[in-house]
Amino acid sequence: MNFFSEKEKKLNQALANLKKLNLNNPELKNNMENLAAQKNQLEIEKQELEKKYASLIIEHEELTKKLDEFKNQEKIEKKKQLKFSEKIDELNQETDILLDEIDKWPT
Repeated sequence: MNFFSEKEKKLNQALANLKKLNLNNPELKNNMENLAAQKNQLEIEKQELEKKYASLIIEHEELTKKLDEFKNQEKIEKKKQLKFSEKIDELNQETDILLDEIDKWPT
């Protein structure tokens, strides 16, 4: 209970201080208007930044997809190159065997 009574006292004191404020003070009004204008400007900038961020996220996803496609294409090309090298090796071996056979022929 003591906790709630302390909170109630603090709230009552805050309300009393708010009631004492003179909102007709031109300097205070001017400051409040400036703060409101700054707040509006910051909200506009925030919205612009959020749009740019969303655009960057989309661009990042697209670039990631393209990178994955390039990596897959690179893997395919490496496999093709390996197969080609294996075929060349096979042909070289066959050529060597044929040359050995030719060398055995009587001249």
